[in-house]
Amino acid sequence: MPLTELSRSIRGEVAIVTGAASGMGRATAHLFGDEGACVALVDINEEPLQKVVREMTDVGYDARGWRLDLADGDAILSVVNEIGKHFGGIDILVNNAGISAPSSIDGDEYISAWDKSLAVLLTAHMLMIRATLPFIRQSPHGRIVNIASTEGLGATRGNSPYSTAKTGVIGLTRSLAVELGPENITVNCVCPGPIRTGMTAGIPEEHKVIFAKRRVALRRYAEPEEVAHGTLSLVLPAAQYITGVTLPVDGGLTIRNA
Repeated sequence: MPLTELSRSIRGEVAIVTGAASGMGRATAHLFGDEGACVALVDINEEPLQKVVREMTDVGYDARGWRLDLADGDAILSVVNEIGKHFGGIDILVNNAGISAPSSIDGDEYISAWDKSLAVLLTAHMLMIRATLPFIRQSPHGRIVNIASTEGLGATRGNSPYSTAKTGVIGLTRSLAVELGPENITVNCVCPGPIRTGMTAGIPEEHKVIFAKRRVALRRYAEPEEVAHGTLSLVLPAAQYITGVTLPVDGGLTIRNA
């Protein structure tokens, strides 16, 4: 007889992962496929999205891709309904899609960077949650994970649109955890630190090494899969009493003083 009644398997569950064509989204989609989930991959970039879908279906995973511009609220509703119909429900939403639009407060491009950052990094999270809720409410253990950033816990010069949006994601997570808790839907947030993704690809390797040794307790950048495992831990059926959490996956960046 097992010692626990709580399952650590997401086999057969339906998960949506946004920003799934690269980086942490791709790693999360692959990991969920490894675990037996049915995965709906969503991204604005059609060709790389379908490449990831082929990677997954070629090894037997149940995966399908949908091109979606997350700045388009009507398209979000249409795609989510199509996903729910295709898979027969939705159990898990991972709001991962992101952009980087750094700008100083007095820069000519600041207002554009502000509007785009909030639209994609914050408003889209809310719209995806609203669209998926009718399905998630039918799940025996609905799970929502929002991907924020350590930029929502601190700040970097010249990046206030991004930092503001990510701080908002943390607030949205906490608020909805309280609001949806009575329905046994958990809402949590992952805050990645320095990760090797497309957003950081332009940083020279020697600068990555210097930064990691100076700021990160583990003294290195992380791989996308390491963040994906943090996300997986929050969507397990056994994680039913974890909600409203902000989980840094940052190698100890946010705790290191010197």
